[in-house]
Amino acid sequence: MEQELMRIGISLPENLLGKFDEIIQNRGYSSRSEGVRDAIRNYIVNFEWMSDMEGERVGVITIVYDHSQRGLEDALTEIQHDFGSIIQSSLHIHLDQDMCLEVVVLRGEGLEVRRAA
Repeated sequence: MEQELMRIGISLPENLLGKFDEIIQNRGYSSRSEGVRDAIRNYIVNFEWMSDMEGERVGVITIVYDHSQRGLEDALTEIQHDFGSIIQSSLHIHLDQDMCLEVVVLRGEGLEVRRAA
């Protein structure tokens, strides 16, 4: 089934277009138009997926932070206590002397998962 194509014009900064052209070449698209169509389809799917928050959802929050930032660890702990009913697991890793990685796995009603994030 063929669909009628509509022609549009867009303006992009040179650096953005350059990166887009690299992706088009790497992915094997035959034209910018093909790449733009694919990008728009992905944008629509992502938007619809993010908008549909009914029912159970699973999410992962990943945070990289400087642990010396005053009050940050306390705030993260408080948030995790506030959402304890949907937090399945958390992982804390010391990346170096200053930086930490926190991974929190959530499972629950979609709106509550979004609120926690």
